[in-house]
Order: sequence, then C-alpha cells, then structure tokens
Amino acid sequence: MNPQSPQQQIHVLMVCLGNICRSPTAHGVLQKLIDDNGLSELVKVDSAGISRYHIGSSPDNRSASAASLRGYDLSDQRARQLADSDYQQFNYILAMDRANLEEIEGRKPVDSPAHTSLLLDFAAEADYSEVPDPYYSGADGFEVVLDLVENACGELLAQIISEHNLDSF
Repeated sequence: MNPQSPQQQIHVLMVCLGNICRSPTAHGVLQKLIDDNGLSELVKVDSAGISRYHIGSSPDNRSASAASLRGYDLSDQRARQLADSDYQQFNYILAMDRANLEEIEGRKPVDSPAHTSLLLDFAAEADYSEVPDPYYSGADGFEVVLDLVENACGELLAQIISEHNLDSF
C-alpha cells in the first residue's frame, strides 16, 4: 500500500438465517481470496445470521468439512446475529436469499451507507439467484453452496478492488 495515499478499509458482511452454513462459507471463501490477494489490511469480512438460533455456535460440521476440502478454514468463526450497528460498520451487507434480504432491508436505517443485495447479484453466471440452504440436504447441497459462493466472491472482490481503487501489497 502506498503510505502517501492511505486507503479506507472496506467491510463486507455475509448474512443467512442461522449463520452456520451459507454465510460462514461465504465468509471463509472471501477471506481466503482477500488473503491470497494481499488485501487483508484493506478488506475485512464477517458473517451473521438473521435469527438467534445458533449464537456462539461453530459453523455446521458439514459446511466446515466441505469448505476445508477446498482449502477454506471456517474454524475461527462463531455464529452471531445481525446487529443494528452492522448497518453503519459495513459497506456491503450481502444476503444469501431473498427472505434474508427482505429482513436486512426492513431493518436498515435510512441513514445507513451500506450496500444491501443478494450475494449472487455479483455472480458472473449462475443458474441460481439465491444460495440455497443446504442444512436439510445431503453433501451435494454443500458443494452447490461452495460453487455458487466461489463464483460470486471472486466477482465481488474484483468489483470492490475496482470501485475502491485498492492496491494489493
């Protein structure tokens, strides 16, 4: 990073229902992309859930295992609920499905600068518009989530780099 032109950190929040499957996966995928591109000081990522169901829980073992097989580490993550303060802290609040997005936008204060949308709005080409919840599915459901999230997170990071003129270092 050029010390003569300090860059403001960009904060991204991934949101699903319980914060144990989809949003931790998206968090882990984007974190690895950030790290691999030398942007860990410039782009921060977190995840949260709409519900209180799993606060403090680790990601679902099936999500963590599927992610690990692709080189993503979810082990340090713990479920938390979307907070009112998130609307001021995060530049991007990205939902995994339309029901999550409706809840996010319904709670969004009018003065919030956060961009809210579906994560898959950033996907290059996807057969899905939402990231399906794999909780009640078999192993294939977790693979689908990873495929969709990898596509969208790569495009998301490219857009963040471009829009915010970020330099990797």
